[in-house]
Amino acid sequence: MQESLVKVSKQFLQNCLGLKAGESLLIVTDEVKKELAESVFLAGKTLGAEPMLAVMTEREKSGQEPPKVIASAMAAAQVVVCITEHSLTHTQARKAAAAAGARLATMPGITSAMFLAGAISADYANIKRVTERITGLLTHAEKVKINKSDYCLTFSIAGRTGIASTGVYLNPGESGNLPSGEAYIAPLEGTAEGQILVDASISGIGKLATPLLLTLAKGRLVKAEGETGEILLSKLGEAEGRMLAEFGIGTNDKAKIIGVVLEDEKVYRTIHVAFGSNDTFGGNVSAGVHIDCVVREPDVWLDDRLMMKQGQFQAD
Repeated sequence: MQESLVKVSKQFLQNCLGLKAGESLLIVTDEVKKELAESVFLAGKTLGAEPMLAVMTEREKSGQEPPKVIASAMAAAQVVVCITEHSLTHTQARKAAAAAGARLATMPGITSAMFLAGAISADYANIKRVTERITGLLTHAEKVKINKSDYCLTFSIAGRTGIASTGVYLNPGESGNLPSGEAYIAPLEGTAEGQILVDASISGIGKLATPLLLTLAKGRLVKAEGETGEILLSKLGEAEGRMLAEFGIGTNDKAKIIGVVLEDEKVYRTIHVAFGSNDTFGGNVSAGVHIDCVVREPDVWLDDRLMMKQGQFQAD
């Protein structure tokens, strides 16, 4: 299997990160994902780069910072790949590395099966086109309304800039998930009101057997009704972790709901909302946690325009 993993690793290092011979490549991992990270190390070595493997203790939750020595190494490398159990995407370490000019891909929760099939095998040129178009719509809108099963959630995105996670990070400072395919934005703090039915998956919990009804008031999650409600609230904590942090739209037609949010949140015809930190992508919340909740086939309005109907993008 390792030969196949190295082959796929070479492809995404070249096609998605533009890795060249002689460049410094840092692979950040933990004890859980070390074996996959070693395949990326070998791929980088085969391509003539200068690969380095940094293994840390598994983080307790997504959004938790890595050790300072690893954060410093990330900022010093030309290309960084984070293959970890919990996400480093919404951390100051990732933000600082990108600001220092690293081309960076985060791959939280990725499995060997995900490496070899599914979302990572998508047509990323097409994903880039779709994602950038949706991102533009988010940037120019002021209000979002999400309807699902007679429940409605509204919030403001006025003055916020959409972000395109295209899976193609070829220029200094570009970063995002791999596999990828999402457009996302930080809602304006304190504006979210209503309810949303989460029926696909939640990061750190997995694929949902039964839906979870979330109630928000003044931008904050105040109730989570369903089998996994108490687990979600416990993971988010009592403070800033319960603030609405992100609204995202999946754009990868090869991605599937598998219970790993790295792929789940990219699935075409889904949206996701997240709670916790968003200060790394345009918001003001720093909570030390970031948890995504994925919703299948909703209706979505941007201002007065129906942008998505039962998960299908509507024509301009």
